[in-house]
Amino acid sequence: MPVLAVLYSTVMGYVMHFLPILTEKEMFRNLIWMFVLSCSSVADENSIRDADIFPSSPEIERGSSLELSCVLRKSYMPQRNASHIIWKLNDEFIAPENYNIVNETVCNITIHNFTYSTAYVECFMKYLDKELPLVHTEVKSGFPPDMPENISCIYFYDVNLTCTWNAGRETSFTTNYTLYRKLMTSPDTVRSCQNTTESCSFLYPDNDYSNDFCFQVEAKNVLGASLTECVPISLQKIEKFAPPEILSVKRIPGIKQLLMVTWKMPEKIIPLKHIICQVQYRNLYSNFTEFVNVSLISKKNIGSYNLTGLWDSTDYSVAIRCVNNESAFWSGWSGEKNESTEEKASSGKVDLWRVIESSRSSRNRSVHLMWKTLKSFPPSGRILGYKIRYFPEKKAADKRTHNSSEQKMTLFLNEEAHIISVTAYNSAGESPEAILRIPSTDEKSFQMIEKVVPSTTNEEVVVQWITSEPETTKYVVEWYEELEMDPFGRSWQYVSNSTKWKNNKKNFKPFVCYNILVYPLYGSNVAAPSYTQIYAQEKKPSEGPVADTGVLGKNEVTIKWNEISKAKRNGFITNYTIFYKPKDGKEMNETVNSDVLQYRLKSLQANTQYTVQIMASNKAGGTIGEPKTFKTLKLDKEDVFFIAIPVEISILCLIGLWITCVLKKHVIKKVCWPDIPNPEESRAVEWPLASSVNNSFLKRMSSQTKTVDFEDIHVLEYCFPEESQEGSLLINYENRVSECTDINTKDITNRDGKILHYEENKAAKSFPSSMPYIITDQFTRSQMHSALTAVKEVQPVELVANDLCGSQQNPIKNEENNDEEVLKLKDFSEKTLFNPYLKNSVKTREFLVSESLPEHGMDECKSQSSVLSPIQPNVPGQSYITVDMFRLAKGQ
Repeated sequence: MPVLAVLYSTVMGYVMHFLPILTEKEMFRNLIWMFVLSCSSVADENSIRDADIFPSSPEIERGSSLELSCVLRKSYMPQRNASHIIWKLNDEFIAPENYNIVNETVCNITIHNFTYSTAYVECFMKYLDKELPLVHTEVKSGFPPDMPENISCIYFYDVNLTCTWNAGRETSFTTNYTLYRKLMTSPDTVRSCQNTTESCSFLYPDNDYSNDFCFQVEAKNVLGASLTECVPISLQKIEKFAPPEILSVKRIPGIKQLLMVTWKMPEKIIPLKHIICQVQYRNLYSNFTEFVNVSLISKKNIGSYNLTGLWDSTDYSVAIRCVNNESAFWSGWSGEKNESTEEKASSGKVDLWRVIESSRSSRNRSVHLMWKTLKSFPPSGRILGYKIRYFPEKKAADKRTHNSSEQKMTLFLNEEAHIISVTAYNSAGESPEAILRIPSTDEKSFQMIEKVVPSTTNEEVVVQWITSEPETTKYVVEWYEELEMDPFGRSWQYVSNSTKWKNNKKNFKPFVCYNILVYPLYGSNVAAPSYTQIYAQEKKPSEGPVADTGVLGKNEVTIKWNEISKAKRNGFITNYTIFYKPKDGKEMNETVNSDVLQYRLKSLQANTQYTVQIMASNKAGGTIGEPKTFKTLKLDKEDVFFIAIPVEISILCLIGLWITCVLKKHVIKKVCWPDIPNPEESRAVEWPLASSVNNSFLKRMSSQTKTVDFEDIHVLEYCFPEESQEGSLLINYENRVSECTDINTKDITNRDGKILHYEENKAAKSFPSSMPYIITDQFTRSQMHSALTAVKEVQPVELVANDLCGSQQNPIKNEENNDEEVLKLKDFSEKTLFNPYLKNSVKTREFLVSESLPEHGMDECKSQSSVLSPIQPNVPGQSYITVDMFRLAKGQ
């Protein structure tokens, strides 16, 4: 109880708290004192809460009223009396109007129409807003026993007598049954047996089959009892014995359609009684059962019977049961035994078909034979095997025979036509021959069937065909899975007098494509077949096509895909749908026929990423394949073409220009970089020899290749006299010219080509406006063919006649094979001096060299000692040479 639990926890807490400081003797004394206190407290608490409930374990009839009383044993406090008692039924409060306070210690309760099979009723004391449990009880409800009905007894001779009955409805209480057996001639002679079930037995030897008895049953439980009337039963009428034992089931040789059955009766059976046995025989071929009754006397332990009118070559199953002709109870069935009747030869042909496998070698064809035994009614007998005979059509003597226990065989035949026959045989003989003709390899079968139309219904597969030969009345329909490679995996059926064939859908796998061929037959020949395909049941494809992109363009792309494998189509593909959309754009689609495996998408956006998917559809639905991503091009072929053509033309032009430059480099060089005459070879003035040796910066031009020899080009030194001598410049110059006329012109480098007039003008224009001029007389101008040579940054130097003449006499050396004429500028550290007459720095001077001057010897040059006077600015009477007086001259 809760109070005891609280008290125990309090005491144990006290002990554990003071245990370390208490001695053993003190601890023992304290424990005894606490135990006394606790016992007195518990006793006082129990005296307050203790109560009784009456009845303690009630069992009542279901639907009746339940009455209970809660009685308090003592009351130490006036506030605790029967008025404070409350009731609960299965933890639910019972309404106070059902309470009845008898006195201060007794409170009754009444529950009307009690329907619980089992319930708990509790009595509580309400005190200080608490519910203190006082006492509870379990209440059961049920029904009194009904009167037993349908008393039935079975008498097993020399074993027992067992009676059974029907007890009626369930009472929910334990019910005891008593079976009374009374002699009809002496009712006071009673034997009984008791049991809690609905049967009871009297054991041997208390049962005498010669006496008549009556039986009655009494049923009793806590709510009441019932007793049946005594029912008279004769033991001979309730006898039941063990099943008989079949000794044999056999056929008699030479007698067909007969089986003889022999059996043995059980030993424990009432003697001298007429027995009826029932023989059951069942045809295993048709599962048809028949019965026949056989009478015999019980004193005969062995019984037999001949079963006639049976089918030939048919297996039968036989069982037997027996009964006393006065009894109502048959024995159990004996164990079954099987036997077959006498056989006879089969009267029907086998169903024969063939598959001719094409071969590269016509001399060795594979012919696959298949056959099945037709189900005849009644059957002909048990087939032991098959005989296959075949021979060339034109050589009947070459007949060959094979035996087979299976219903298939492969023959290897040559190119000739053959006749093949198959028969089934058993112990009684052979069946009629089924014959087929195998055509020769060079025979051509003609097409007799124009059209084959397959269809399906809810339960069947239907094939219809149209023939051009209405007199043909026999056909063979062959069907097999499209992926089936084994010729023996094919099914076939003969159709007569009809152009329509039906078969149950259960014979076809769902979602599998079947090939169906229809062969017309005429005699033993087989015409060319007509072919079709069918699905008995379709569903959407197991997978979708995988998209692939072909040649990408700017605004279009070719989408390609492969057919779905046949094993995953699950139906005939009706169309393909191409779904495509740009990135973050709207999805579009195109639908094409089932025979299209590529499609060009047009009007696409350039340089845009697209996602494409292909959906394959059949009658049952469609399946989308995996997505494929592609990106259109920025430029297409036309754009590239229009860009590439100008580029290619430009490249070709550049190549042509380069080739022209290579082939015409001399002409181009002369136009762009004309020959510059060597100042050393000029005859307009005389050059000191020393200046050409010590201060040279120009190279000599080759006489053969017309190029400048950079090693022999020199800078002229200052060779002009002082300012006081400037007036005599013209006189000295004329003298120099006259003195140097004997210079050998053979040493001067030859020049190629003519001097054009426009070159003369061009050279003249190249002079700056501040260039000084030397004026020569008209005669000298007419006699000269001057060469104009540019000298860059030439310093004025003193020229000695000997040096000048010497430099003109030296032949040009170190001729090179280079065709280019180059002037090389040499830098100098000393200050450059110019004639005061010059307004600006003079970069180039040109000197005239006469071509018509007479040759002079070296000694004449040496005799010239006059010095050219520098040109003075603003000097009256000074001579000038103007550019228009010159023309370009070719160097000799």
